[in-house]
Amino acid sequence: MVYNVCRSLLRLIYAVLFRFEASGLENIPAAGPVVLCSNHISLLDPTTVGTKVNRKVHYMAKAELFNVPLFGAFIRNLGAFPVKRGGVSKDAIRNAIGLLKEGKVMGIFPEGTRNAGDSAGKKGAAMIALRSGATVIPVAIIGEYKIFRKMRIVYGKPIDMSVFIQDSSSDVLENVTDAIMANIRKMVKQA
Repeated sequence: MVYNVCRSLLRLIYAVLFRFEASGLENIPAAGPVVLCSNHISLLDPTTVGTKVNRKVHYMAKAELFNVPLFGAFIRNLGAFPVKRGGVSKDAIRNAIGLLKEGKVMGIFPEGTRNAGDSAGKKGAAMIALRSGATVIPVAIIGEYKIFRKMRIVYGKPIDMSVFIQDSSSDVLENVTDAIMANIRKMVKQA
């Protein structure tokens, strides 16, 4: 309930402030596990990725945010769960895979941190997608968060993971990560 109210409010705010447009929503399956892999340019990106999606999108958020009174409970209610930064958080990975095995949607930023350039992606999104069997949708946020300037979000076609499922090499996570990042960069450049 809280999620739906917030999403409706954000849709209105984004439409007015950023003249926000979305394309490719039809590429997101209506059911089943989905990983939305997006570029990361601002703190607003999690709300941007989920605002137009008709399914609840879950995110990892730095653990410190959950210690802030009321705010921690609020973001947990919105579908966020904690991740310890600076290393591999086995609990966060387990939570992500568990959510996906329940058929839910995860939003992940493979770059790991905000970046306006062509940084390399980290392998976590690839590992989570492969272990959960989720559909991977590349997402491109295009534009700047400047009031009354047009912003767009593009949800790309699913990445064919069957090629990688057969791959037993030690480079499989790197290959999946490269494919995800290449798709995101291509969509950004085509804008």
